Amino acid sequence: MDNDNYYIVLCKNPIRFEPVSKVNNVFFDDTNKQVFAVRSGGAMGVVMKGPDEKSSASFRMEDRGDIISIKFSPDKRILAAQRSNKTVEFSNFQEDLTTDQQEYSQACKGKTTEIRGFVWSSNTEIIFITSGGLEHYQVLPEKRSLKSLKTQALQVNWYVWLGSSNLLLISSGTLGNTLYPFQFKTPGVMTKLPKFEVDLPAMPRPQKLALLDRDVIMAVIYENLYIVVLRHPPSTSTGAEIVLYQIQKEGLARKTDVLKLEMSGRFAINVVDNLIMVHHQASKTSVIFDIHLEGKSDGYVTYHYPVLSPLGIKPFKLLLPSLNMQAGTDRTEYNCELYSANWIVFQPDIVIDAKLGCLWTLQISLNPLVTMIPDKDRLIQFLLNRTDSKPVILNVCAQMLVPGKQASLQSLAKVYDMLNLTYKQHLDIQGQLSAGETVSGTGNKKVVIEQPDMFTHVFSVFEEHKDIKYKFIVAVLIEYIRSLNQFGILVQHYLYELIINILVQNNCFYQLHQFLQYHVLSDSKPLACLMLSLETVYPPAHQLALDMLKRLQTANEEIVEVLLSKQQLLPALRFIRSVGNVDVVSARKFLEAALNTNDNMIFYTVFKFFEQRNLKLKANPRFQTGEHCEQYVQQFESLFGYEAFMSLPTVQ
Repeated sequence: MDNDNYYIVLCKNPIRFEPVSKVNNVFFDDTNKQVFAVRSGGAMGVVMKGPDEKSSASFRMEDRGDIISIKFSPDKRILAAQRSNKTVEFSNFQEDLTTDQQEYSQACKGKTTEIRGFVWSSNTEIIFITSGGLEHYQVLPEKRSLKSLKTQALQVNWYVWLGSSNLLLISSGTLGNTLYPFQFKTPGVMTKLPKFEVDLPAMPRPQKLALLDRDVIMAVIYENLYIVVLRHPPSTSTGAEIVLYQIQKEGLARKTDVLKLEMSGRFAINVVDNLIMVHHQASKTSVIFDIHLEGKSDGYVTYHYPVLSPLGIKPFKLLLPSLNMQAGTDRTEYNCELYSANWIVFQPDIVIDAKLGCLWTLQISLNPLVTMIPDKDRLIQFLLNRTDSKPVILNVCAQMLVPGKQASLQSLAKVYDMLNLTYKQHLDIQGQLSAGETVSGTGNKKVVIEQPDMFTHVFSVFEEHKDIKYKFIVAVLIEYIRSLNQFGILVQHYLYELIINILVQNNCFYQLHQFLQYHVLSDSKPLACLMLSLETVYPPAHQLALDMLKRLQTANEEIVEVLLSKQQLLPALRFIRSVGNVDVVSARKFLEAALNTNDNMIFYTVFKFFEQRNLKLKANPRFQTGEHCEQYVQQFESLFGYEAFMSLPTVQ
C-alpha cells in the first residue's frame, strides 16, 4: 500500500535511548514523559531523556539493588527511586541536573504494607500508593526529610495516575471493579471523589480480580475527564468494547459512551488529538473513534463504531549503525516491527519499544482521510475537531466546487452551516473577551474558518476553473451568505462584490435587481458605492444605490454627495430637509455645485434656499465670513441684482 494511504503515523524523530539488556533497565515516567536507562542499578550511570530529544541528563547512583521505579519531580530538582516494596529513596538535584549524591528515604507505614508505586503531585509533594491505601507526603529537600500530610486507608489492587489532571484512580475490592478517584489539585489537599462500580461483562466463578489495570486508562477528551475501560467479551463470538465513564465535578462518574470494536484479543489504547485510538496486536491494525461524531443513543449511552475500517500504522524505517563497513556507509535502514510484542503504550500518545530503544509519539495524518471518508458532511465535522486541520478543510471545500467533483447545494449548505456555527461561537467568545468578560468552559477549541479564508482559498477556484457555470457559482455564494445571515454574522462586502461582478459579467441584471430588491444582498455603503459604479452598464443601479443608502439611515452625507455629483441639486435640498440636516450642511458645497450646472435658475433657487436658512438661524439672510461664500454672493448680484434679496422662494 502507498505510504500516503496511512492516517496513523509514528513521529518522524523518535527519542532514542539505550535498549533494555542484562545490564540496562529502562523505565518511563508517564507524567513528565521521561525515559530512564539505568545501567547496573545506577552505578554505571543513569541517562534520562524526554519529553523531547534536547532534554536529557546523565548521572550516577549507588547500586543498592535493582530499581523498581524512578521518577523526577516535575521541576527535576528531586529524584525519587524505589528499590524495595517498603521504601522510596530521594536525591536532590541542582538546576544543571548535578547531584550531591546524599540520599534520604521514606518508608511506608505499617509492617505488612507494601508500596505498589508512587506519583508526584507537585514539585514537593508525593503520594505513595500502598497495599493498604494512600500516603500523601511533602518532601523537604533542605532538611532531607518528608512530612506526612494525610493518609487514606483502603485496600488497593492497582492504580492509574493522570498527571495532567492530578487524578489518581484506585481499584479496590475482590473483583477490582470498585474504583475510587482522588484529586490532588490543591497543594497539601487530598480530595476524595465519589466511588463507583464498573460493569463487568461476566461474573467470574469463583470470584477473583476481574478488572485489570492494563484494561483501564484515564484521559482528557474534548476537555472532559474520562475513565476508559476495555471490556473483553465472555466468548470470542462477540467483539470487545470500550466503555467511557465521565468524571463529574459533583456526583458519580457517568457512563456516557460505548465504543464497539467488533474484534477480540489483546488491545492497547491511546488518545491522539481527542480521538480514541485502539491498537489490535493480532491483526496489526488500529481503529479510531470520535465521540463527537453522531452515534446511536438509547437516551443514556451513545454507541459508536470506528470512523474508518481497521488499518495499520504507517511503516517506519530507522537508521541504525551499519555492521557491514564494506557497504560504504556507517548507517543502514531498519524496518521497525510494528505492533511488536516489545511495544508498550503510555498515555496519551506514546509508544515505546524498549528492546529497540525508541520512544515515539503517535500522530494523525489528515490528508489521507479526505479520500477515505466519502461523506463530506461527516468529513468536515471530523476535521473541525482536529488540530491544524484548517488547510485540509479549505482544500475539501474548494474541491467540492470543482467540475467533476461538485457537491450538491444541499451538501454544501450543511458544510457551510457547520463552518459558520463554529465561526459564530468564535466571534461571540472574542466579543466577550474584548468586553473584558471572563469566558469559562469554551468547550473544544475547534478550527475557525472565516470569510477571508473562504474568499481566498475556496471561492478562488471560480477563477482557476473557467468552465464552472455562473449559475452554480451564484447559487454557491448565495448559500454561503444565507448561512452567514442565519448565524447573525455580518457579511463582508467583497462577497457581495463577487456575486455582483459575476451577474454583471453574464448580463444578469434582472436577477441582480431582484437580489437587491428582496434584500438577498444586505444593504451596506460599500455595496451602494459598487452599484453607483455600475450605472453606465445598468442605469437603474443609480436609483437602487440611492434607495439602499436611504434605508441604511447612516449614509446621509453619501446620499448628498451622490446627488450633487449627478447635479441633482433640488432633490438633494429636499433630502437634507427631510432628514433634518438643513442647519449643518455646507452652503458653499451646494452653491459651487449649482454654479457648475450653468443653470441660472438652479443657482438662484439654491442661493435663496440658504439665504432662507440664514434668516431662520441668525435673523439675517447674509452669509457669514467663515462660510467662504463671497464669490457666490458677487455672482448672484451680477446675475440678478441687489433687489433680488427681497424675494425668498422655497424649494418644493
